[in-house]
Amino acid sequence: MICDSFLFNENENENQITNNELNKFSFKKYLNRPLNVCYIGAGYVGGTSSSVMAYKCPIDEVIVTVCDVDIKKINSWNSDNLPIYEPGLEEIVKDRRGKNLFFTVDIEKAIYLADIIFISVGTPTKKIGIGAGQAADLSFIEKAVRKIASISRNSKLIVEKSTVPCRTAEHIRAILNANQIKNNNDKEKKLLQENINNTDNCLSISRSSSNSTLNEEFSNSENQIIVNNNTKDTSIHFEILSNPEFLAEGTAVNDILNPDRILIGGLQTKEGIESQELLSKLYSYWVPEEKIIKMGLWSAELSKLTANALLAQRISSINSLSALCEEVGSDIQEISHACGLDSRIGTKFLNASVGFGGSCFKKDVLNLVYLSNYYNLPEVAEYWNQVITMNEYRKSRFVKNIFNKLFNTISGKTITIFGFSFKKNTKDTRESPAITVVLSLLSEGAFIKIYDPKVSEKQIKNDIMENCDIQNYNDYISRIKVCSSCYEAADCSNAIVICTEWDEFTFIDYKEIYNNMIKPAFIFDGRLILNHKELKEIGFFVEAIGKKFNL
Repeated sequence: MICDSFLFNENENENQITNNELNKFSFKKYLNRPLNVCYIGAGYVGGTSSSVMAYKCPIDEVIVTVCDVDIKKINSWNSDNLPIYEPGLEEIVKDRRGKNLFFTVDIEKAIYLADIIFISVGTPTKKIGIGAGQAADLSFIEKAVRKIASISRNSKLIVEKSTVPCRTAEHIRAILNANQIKNNNDKEKKLLQENINNTDNCLSISRSSSNSTLNEEFSNSENQIIVNNNTKDTSIHFEILSNPEFLAEGTAVNDILNPDRILIGGLQTKEGIESQELLSKLYSYWVPEEKIIKMGLWSAELSKLTANALLAQRISSINSLSALCEEVGSDIQEISHACGLDSRIGTKFLNASVGFGGSCFKKDVLNLVYLSNYYNLPEVAEYWNQVITMNEYRKSRFVKNIFNKLFNTISGKTITIFGFSFKKNTKDTRESPAITVVLSLLSEGAFIKIYDPKVSEKQIKNDIMENCDIQNYNDYISRIKVCSSCYEAADCSNAIVICTEWDEFTFIDYKEIYNNMIKPAFIFDGRLILNHKELKEIGFFVEAIGKKFNL
């Protein structure tokens, strides 16, 4: 394996990666074969980042294998209907799948062959036990690490790609060191090799569909899966790096193709520094050297939590001011523009809205709250907890305004929801503000018609079921209709609520929409994407985040 080949060689003058060598470094030159990269976890981060890596690396230099226990998810990655939607992702997957990008449920084989393993499993917020509601659930991380320890027979680089609390690498290292196998059991090695290799010395990996396989013959000495039969008692070495992913859903492919930075955190030991250099080489196929930042292991881990917390804080800050604007008659968009012109502030993440969602912001801020309390920093914890409090307030205030403007009664009225994903260009609904809005309206007796260009009816119903009291589910579902177009959703409706900023919502014929709605017809713009003046001229009663009309 690569680590045994040159990373952890006892001779400091032999097979070391220097800065000069890095510029002309070739994995194939050193290994006489391609580098084997394994991603454990085929979710949003693992599936997207692995696909772009395979796309940007030469086919004969790097092979990327993504493994997961979820066979349905893997079959989906191997089909024409990918499990996630991201602009440009489908084209990338189809271009490299079966060449140097593979998706498989054979986790043992993927780990065994790997030189570098990226752990990209979920770290959701704990639901029970100590830290429930705030701390990260690291059970999937631990399962992955224990699997690595039980399968590995050579030294490997282990890379944290999942968002984890600071100092998680310590726990990973402890598990690996306590469970690693020493290469001194010939009988065990033979049994393992017989289990990994089939009679034809072929590696069978799922390909473009669940019904086809790719057989890569390991017929020459460089590519055969050979277990080292040296009877000398040699320990496996695992070097752990932190390489957090900073992609944003909806722009994930471009974020990985053109990253602001690549962080590589490692221990400042000889092995740690060399491992950072090796991972830098992998990224250097498409990322400029000046954007690859090496730092301490704990700094890299905390940087991801901090980045998401700061972005969430920025959204909550502008949303807090949007509430004030609604009271005093200021325009939050004008304020955002004025403040954004200050180079110290900038324009990004100053768009007021119904609130932030997604799998990361809330989870990571709460994790930061938990860590702060754990280290006895209650003032720090309370500061960051206010980011979440403000986000919930913005959603509840938005719903209350809908109730007030509809003459303080919603029961029996039909309300149209435009958008159900937490943001445009994704079908991810995790923590979507639309869920809160819909459930609040349903609890008041409304009939709901929903249109989202990417979110399926099945997903919408699952989200309702997971977030409502079970005794209310059948009643709520009976009052929800998922529609196939904006026009169908708005027909005979009392009000339209914009919950997601999909581009198509800005291009539809609102005159036609208005003519088919119950009068007075209302629009509640929770994303500030519509031309409010034109809507009012058509006849709509318009309400928008951070604005006060009809003074």
